[in-house]
Amino acid sequence: MIKNEIYERLNKVFQDVFDDESIVVNENTTSADIEEWDSLEHINLVVAVESEFGMKFTLGETTSMKNVGEMVTIIANRATK
Repeated sequence: MIKNEIYERLNKVFQDVFDDESIVVNENTTSADIEEWDSLEHINLVVAVESEFGMKFTLGETTSMKNVGEMVTIIANRATK
């Protein structure tokens, strides 16, 4: 799975979770960039991403992700295994 495909799929997930069709994520997107992205929505987002990609993040991965780019790297690494 190439990173462009991951970003396309993540855009749809973010748009669904935050109910905002205008959201377009990139490698530097953080919770500070999306007003509705609070701790509760973070949990919903992680669950939705896990469902979309058929994987589970570890607790360490979830707490260490600083931006969407790091999330994409984890997803891409899992897809190549």
